[in-house]
Amino acid sequence: MPNPPAISSGAPSDPQTTQDTPKIAGVAVRLAAMLYDGMLILALLFFVSLVLIAIGTNLLLPVGTQPQDAQVLPAWYQNLVLTPSFVLTLIGFYGIFWRLAGQTLGMQSWRLKTVQRDGTLLTWRRSVQRILAACVLPALCGMAGFAIYHDRVALLFSAFLGMLGNYLFAYINKQGMALHDVLTDTVTLKMPKIQHEGIFAAWRKKNR
Repeated sequence: MPNPPAISSGAPSDPQTTQDTPKIAGVAVRLAAMLYDGMLILALLFFVSLVLIAIGTNLLLPVGTQPQDAQVLPAWYQNLVLTPSFVLTLIGFYGIFWRLAGQTLGMQSWRLKTVQRDGTLLTWRRSVQRILAACVLPALCGMAGFAIYHDRVALLFSAFLGMLGNYLFAYINKQGMALHDVLTDTVTLKMPKIQHEGIFAAWRKKNR
């Protein structure tokens, strides 16, 4: 089992210590990595939706040649196939990267790494817990927004604010940790250049 990483908190007297020690990742850099990953996830979800819609259309809808022949996939297919597939895609994206290397492609760009508090990589169980914990506040805010305004745009905007709230929580947390970090006993670190491994290097090291 790897040793826990030495985490920098506060301002040490030796500047070299700060450069060579992992520290809790700041809010801005984590949001930047999330934006990068968000574009990748949107592309992945778009591909998954195209495949599933094509399958559903061929299996469930009659063939037509005119615009008026177009039909919508049944609600049960959308709710029981499409939506769960999107959720599983999201869990798979983060779970695979966190489990194998501790970082997604976006996190690698900013030298971020998510680990358990003992310094080990996340298990599948902890990865799922972390994703679900990150969804709690956005879900509550989204439901509140919809209950007040009865509008889908309000729901999405409120959920977005809830997602930001996960990270803004770091400003009131003494250790600078996001809400879903605290709930799942995980931590996202900003790795120094000397200790930073790329995703593929970490995979090769893990599989030796």
